[in-house]
Amino acid sequence: MNRKTLDRLLAAGGLAVAAILLVAGSLLTWAHSYVHDQVGSQLAAQKVYFPPKGSDALAPKEIGPYLNQYAGQQLLTGAQAKTYADHFIAVHLQEMTGGKTYAELSAASLADPTNTKLATEVQTVFRGETLRGLLLNAYAFDTMGTIALIASIAAWVGAAVMALLAALGLVHANRLHKSSPLGPPAREMINA
Repeated sequence: MNRKTLDRLLAAGGLAVAAILLVAGSLLTWAHSYVHDQVGSQLAAQKVYFPPKGSDALAPKEIGPYLNQYAGQQLLTGAQAKTYADHFIAVHLQEMTGGKTYAELSAASLADPTNTKLATEVQTVFRGETLRGLLLNAYAFDTMGTIALIASIAAWVGAAVMALLAALGLVHANRLHKSSPLGPPAREMINA
């Protein structure tokens, strides 16, 4: 095989890789857009708002430093969902239960079925933990969408680099004489 043929084969392989990266970049861009739109629309439908600026709800040190940046805003993004779940709902649930989990409270309620106060607390904690879990799922999906965006950028850049290298390989192949051997010319090997 001569050098010209090898360069053309490598350039064709580079173009194939560039095409695959273009398809991957397109799919990853679509995935980012889809996930981001779905998370935003699903969160918007819930109509959850952060407490307004200056509210007593933002005063505790476990809440205020995290939620003040979103004060009064509607919860619409994955980052907001995580903040609300971890620094608002979780804090209130922990205060209400003294740090006990839903499983612990439910077991205690089953052991004392006549305790209506405990049964009510179990239901409230269940609802709070469910909402918290849903918000954290929104955050997880939004994070996956962000990762898809980063991967799409890498795929687009990779496709451009591979296309450029393939083009340079074709230019190089066209400059070579058809019978160029794969290696240095014979006289360079003799002088070495």
